[in-house]
Amino acid sequence: MSQAVGIPVDSIAYTVQSEKGFEDVCSALETISPENNFRVLAIHDVQETLKEKGFDRAPLRIIEVCNAGFAHQALGKDFNVSLFMPCKFVVAETDGKVSVTLGRPTMINMVLPDSNLDEMAQDVEDKLMAIMKQAI
Repeated sequence: MSQAVGIPVDSIAYTVQSEKGFEDVCSALETISPENNFRVLAIHDVQETLKEKGFDRAPLRIIEVCNAGFAHQALGKDFNVSLFMPCKFVVAETDGKVSVTLGRPTMINMVLPDSNLDEMAQDVEDKLMAIMKQAI
């Protein structure tokens, strides 16, 4: 298992596999997120961006989402949480298999332990995991 600065990746990221195709998963996340009060702020087509620079890679898209209410509350507790905003879904295709990875909002507690975001971060994470499960 990979590690990031001595922290198991599972502590900072949650990944699920999908039987759906890449475009179907991306489309589902873009549709389901707003239905669950998370606005899609940006979509980064990493494969296309790298292709423009002459690099070839498998499909990879980063979908940034935000719930303004949660964002406002979190920023009110600790401005440094802005370093981890917005929340991100990463959709990747590797060897014909599609996965979705979420940067876990609860990992903010590891980096900012005095922020008092434990309960809120868990609530946001639970909601985003539910969106992922619907999308796959």
